[in-house]
Amino acid sequence: MEKNQYIVALEIGSSKIVGAIAEKTPAGFLSVKHLQEEKHINSVRYGIVQNVENIKSIINRILKNLEGMVDGRITQVYMGVSGRSLHSIMSEVKRSVGTTEPITSELIERIIHDATSTPIRNHETVDVVPCAYFVDKVKTPNPVGQFGSSIKIDVNLIVAKQQLMLNLNRLMTFGIPVKDFIVTPLAVGKHILNDSDRELGCMLVDMGAETTTVTIYKNQALVYLNTLPLGGRNLTRDIMTGKNVLEETAENVKKNINNPLDPNHVSMVVIEDVNARDAANFISARTGEIIANINQQLANAGVSTKDIQSIVLIGGSAHLGGLQLKMTDELKIKVRMGQNPISINIMNGEINRMEYIEVFSLLAEAAERIGDETCVELNRYEDPTFEGHQPLEPKPAPNPNPTRTSRPTEKTNKKPGWIKNLTDRFNRLMTDEEEDDEQ
Repeated sequence: MEKNQYIVALEIGSSKIVGAIAEKTPAGFLSVKHLQEEKHINSVRYGIVQNVENIKSIINRILKNLEGMVDGRITQVYMGVSGRSLHSIMSEVKRSVGTTEPITSELIERIIHDATSTPIRNHETVDVVPCAYFVDKVKTPNPVGQFGSSIKIDVNLIVAKQQLMLNLNRLMTFGIPVKDFIVTPLAVGKHILNDSDRELGCMLVDMGAETTTVTIYKNQALVYLNTLPLGGRNLTRDIMTGKNVLEETAENVKKNINNPLDPNHVSMVVIEDVNARDAANFISARTGEIIANINQQLANAGVSTKDIQSIVLIGGSAHLGGLQLKMTDELKIKVRMGQNPISINIMNGEINRMEYIEVFSLLAEAAERIGDETCVELNRYEDPTFEGHQPLEPKPAPNPNPTRTSRPTEKTNKKPGWIKNLTDRFNRLMTDEEEDDEQ
């Protein structure tokens, strides 16, 4: 009988680290009910790990807690890759091929792998995403099985600074290896966008604490990916600087303004000695700057607003009151909030929240890659056996209706007592008298 597989994923953000375990049945159904998160301060900046030892300790605690939840031992994990330096570079690879043999999937894989052979200064290629195929200069959706003299593949190289990947590898030196690195925005785009989004044109915007990642799709292909060094914490810091308050106070003020992006309609209330309308002016101005930078990514990608039918908004800072409406007004594109992947069943209502959409997407992507392996070895409990000794035979169960048994032999062979002797003598006497009467 086939067993269920367990998949473990980690997502490292600028404000918190999240780990989760999913269970995959032999039929392919994926469910998750165990998740752990821990917040941190200044150990990760713009998505890049700064304090390796501190983050390592947090990850170790998260994995230990998850092990206790499933009563097993985690043997490997999938880790998400994101951060300020993560972006895409469009490239193309060409190859002359023989016209007598069909193009095979193995040949396509080798050509795509060749795209990573050219080093990029101070950067490391994390993933390669094919975008378009051409056989003898004719575009085709799938070249496998075709004949031609040449093939060209347009690819997007997903690259990041070497320091980002180096520190991610350093995190797991306590014995649990990374099974695979998964580019988080690609996993999210694959598992929360539908075919219509990717075909008609969609911009996925992940607005986090210190970074905003923009991923653009068109005609079912990845067009562009870039990470901006702007996020929700910029709004908080503007309040801190402008009103001379601590970060905790500024964050609380930001969260308690009903519509911070419409300062003219914010009431003149005071929150922790901060005027709400003043704070809203800071928030609105900085959010406008972030939206302008998001819009600029369309031009950088070589597409216009007419090429994009929708914007899907995710991330912790994406829940800022009024942000969805403001982006729609500014960019003239329909904006909606992203939903958790439909391929995963979230069994625990307490963790069924949009703020975990990244780690859920990582689990969904890892489930497709894992093959026949598992990330967790469950504990087994068996009766101990001792070599050279036979197990004791079980004692017979007691009789529920006990009956009177005969006395032991040694007791029945004892000489009769004086009462019995007297009774025997009386019986013999009566017998003699009856015989005399008969005579």
